[in-house]
Amino acid sequence: MTQGESVPLATRSRPTMREVAALAGVAIKTVSRVFNGVPTVDPAIVARVREAADQLGYRPNLTASSLRRGDGRTATIGMLVEDAANPFSAALTRTVENVARARGVLVLVGSLDEDPARERELAQALIDRRVDGLVIVPAGRDHSYLISERRSGTCLVFVDREAGLLDADAVVSDNRQGAVSAVNHLLKAGHRRVAYLGDRASIPTAAQRFDGYRHALEVAHIAYDDGIVRHVGSSEQAAVAATQELLSLPNPPTALFTSQNFVTIGVLRALRTLGRQDTVAQVGFDDFPLADILNPGISVIAQDVEQLGRTAAEMLFRRLDGDGSPTHTVTVPTRLIERGSGEIAPEGPRHD
Repeated sequence: MTQGESVPLATRSRPTMREVAALAGVAIKTVSRVFNGVPTVDPAIVARVREAADQLGYRPNLTASSLRRGDGRTATIGMLVEDAANPFSAALTRTVENVARARGVLVLVGSLDEDPARERELAQALIDRRVDGLVIVPAGRDHSYLISERRSGTCLVFVDREAGLLDADAVVSDNRQGAVSAVNHLLKAGHRRVAYLGDRASIPTAAQRFDGYRHALEVAHIAYDDGIVRHVGSSEQAAVAATQELLSLPNPPTALFTSQNFVTIGVLRALRTLGRQDTVAQVGFDDFPLADILNPGISVIAQDVEQLGRTAAEMLFRRLDGDGSPTHTVTVPTRLIERGSGEIAPEGPRHD
């Protein structure tokens, strides 16, 4: 190579830890401790080492580093959610990421689409990549496939739904009581024909909310009517069709409890298409963006997603730090947000 020629990128040698140590004026072992996140290193030395690494373009080999560490940690955790595009899943993921980032841990995320087979596939893929732990919003009801992984040291925390056939920590919302509050709110406004539209009854959270709906009616001595109940999945289009069908009944409901955010949005679209958004009351379960600026605003039972995510992440890191206490489930309360749609009174007798 003649003088002045640049070295091709493919043949340039990567800067080494030894070079970083020499530039920072510290021992190689100190550089290793900095990049392994050892908390006892002086902050001034940490800053000097990282500045030297940035100047040289040095990046640690985290996989090789984890193999050399005594604890075998990779500074990564996996997170499996229903659908990363869903506002609930997105907010939950962001909260877990914030907690993990403060500890220098990377979060790898996958969407399950309510598919138990996909859950097993992605969970195993993340475990194969040596994640230190998993935060799971489960799609299936049998998590015994994780028993051996848990025994081998993989920490697990379930969110939104508890694990099935596996003793594991969990953080859940009070779905049943939230549904009771929603229906009671509509009953207090004077409604007696309150319809239910929700996700598939096979999903634990949906089943809990449906149970709350029925319980509230029973306590109020209102007969349950299967004719105004629709389990439509999480499809906006199915919710639109179900709403149109319900409101065309000879004795239609005057209020709607929608127990999932995409269902709530679908019902809202149908009401606006029919021009009934000011005459049919609606309370949804789960908040969603722009719900407060619509006219009327959409009244919801809001989950504390930040508390769910933060509690789950902190629980996982406590386990990673050596907490060996018995597993337990934390239940996070929900709250009613009144914005207008849930406060609409039933119409008086019609004179068509």
